[in-house]
Amino acid sequence: MSSDSMSAELSWLPLEPEWENELAALKGVRKPEATWAGLQRLAKCQLDYVQTGRLDRVAEAMRREGLLTEPPVRVALLGSSTLKHLAPSVRVAAMRRGMRFEIYEGGYGQYVQELLEGALLRAFRPQCVCFALDAHHLAELMEDGVDAALERMRLCWSAAKEMGAAVVQQTALPVLEEVFGNNEHRLAESAAGRLAELNRQLLAAADREGVALLAVDKYVALGGVDAWHDRALWHLAKQEVHPVAAPLWGDLLARVIAAQRGRTAKCLVLDLDNMLWGGVIGDDGLEGIVLTKGHAAGEAYLAFQRYVLALKRRGVVLAVCSKNDEAVARGPFERHAEMLLTADDIACFVANWTDKATNLREIAGRLRLGLGAMVFVDDNPAERELVRRELPEVMVPEMPADPAEYASCLARAGYFEGVTITEEDRRRAEQYRESAQRETAQAAATDLHGYLAGLRMRAVWRPFEEAGLARIVQLTNKTNQFNLTTRRVCEADVRAWMADPAVATMEVRLEDRFGDNGVVSLVVGRVANGEMERVANLEIELWLMSCRVLGRRLEEAVLDVVVDEARRMRAKRVVGVYRPTAKNAMVRELFGRLGFERAEEDAKGDSRWVLDVSGYAPRKTEILVERGVL
Repeated sequence: MSSDSMSAELSWLPLEPEWENELAALKGVRKPEATWAGLQRLAKCQLDYVQTGRLDRVAEAMRREGLLTEPPVRVALLGSSTLKHLAPSVRVAAMRRGMRFEIYEGGYGQYVQELLEGALLRAFRPQCVCFALDAHHLAELMEDGVDAALERMRLCWSAAKEMGAAVVQQTALPVLEEVFGNNEHRLAESAAGRLAELNRQLLAAADREGVALLAVDKYVALGGVDAWHDRALWHLAKQEVHPVAAPLWGDLLARVIAAQRGRTAKCLVLDLDNMLWGGVIGDDGLEGIVLTKGHAAGEAYLAFQRYVLALKRRGVVLAVCSKNDEAVARGPFERHAEMLLTADDIACFVANWTDKATNLREIAGRLRLGLGAMVFVDDNPAERELVRRELPEVMVPEMPADPAEYASCLARAGYFEGVTITEEDRRRAEQYRESAQRETAQAAATDLHGYLAGLRMRAVWRPFEEAGLARIVQLTNKTNQFNLTTRRVCEADVRAWMADPAVATMEVRLEDRFGDNGVVSLVVGRVANGEMERVANLEIELWLMSCRVLGRRLEEAVLDVVVDEARRMRAKRVVGVYRPTAKNAMVRELFGRLGFERAEEDAKGDSRWVLDVSGYAPRKTEILVERGVL
């Protein structure tokens, strides 16, 4: 197997001719922020197995030197075959998505013992456990039927969840030889047939248990078994996944864990000419662009539009960033009979002659999205390189020359990976379009009070409930700016809060005359005695709010609810903590603005604030606050 055979599977990443020189230069960097930025840039290039290992070794050396300060996500790899060669690819793929993974590598074939008796695994406290059981091992388990293998998996999932970890289960690689051919499933004793049946039943079992799947069988079907599995290596080293396929395996796992932690992209920003249609609208005119059924290229562009619409329906926000006169650029959306996308599908439409990096910043500002939540697609390699250089946080896939491959490229890149779908996700695109309408209304308003009153806002809050669990985890893991402690959690953490009578939880939904913003704020407070006296405090462990509703005075309305909860729980004071990050400076003085007194602040900038409940008077805002069913 050549080293090039799998590199094409990472073809959405750009080739970097200076990669070797940049890696050498990075070794001399001694500033943590620059080190982390450099590692991410190098990880976002198309790498083979050897390059992946080299980058991982440099990163691990920098970690030992104390140059990596990014908090790690603790991931355990447990399986029945050799997995050690996969760990570097998982760590590098995490860097590609702005995360740092710390990997626990389970002993060869010891996954059950590790779960039940492994002191080292428990001391590691995994936040995610990935189970990779090889096909030969599964075949042995299934000698007693498919149910036996599924039961083993369920026991493993349960043990991992008891540790507070999210679970990822790899599907079985279809590497066993068939003995009955096209109708293998009709041979009851066929190991290959049982393996295929296991993968089918695994879908429903994982759904029931809240387990995410690493569906490698789908990718093996695309790339071919020989691109993933080498029989000689299996017999020699019990490596089921070939090292050459490791970079893709690592990327697939990293994107699933990112999705579990709410770290996937939310917005697709589209170029227009030769991206959504063939030709240049400004030169060719409405009748001259290629967008016609019965025409090969025209149907390719329509297929891509159809895929983009499917992304929108599942909650991806769409924006346009084009070098064009706006009236001309809007023409196909408004007047071309074959166009599938309409102006109403686009949450933010920017067409002018300003450079695209500047316009992407403008789009992020209008939508109140971080640049790291955006994917930018453009057929022009110069424009792609400009955005990568100027805005390294933005994800920029290397689009193929043939428009027939556009949808496939974007799908393979996995930027919009999901593990659960919530009603909030389905409504996201509409919510951001409504947000743009609010921006227009604010610009037309003559005073802030008049604007806020005109929104006719209603906030409805309730304690955390199982039905909202997925949305709560999403918000805690992707909200950065209005986030006082930037605590990241998984479902097990949220359930622990829900079960603790000393903890008050609240999720807040905001509605207005333009529509429903969805759940936009979360607060978690714990009642505890003060350190110096026996006075009960409600200590805020988590307070965050979506940037989409900044400037509405919602934080003041939420504080009224927090104080009411403190009184209900017989707390005399509300205590808030601010922990600074690179992205949450906007809330550094929030507690002070809300009437708290600063109690202490350390050298790192962590501060502690206190509010006396007895002297608190409710805030008068333009928001009607109710407790009820969301």
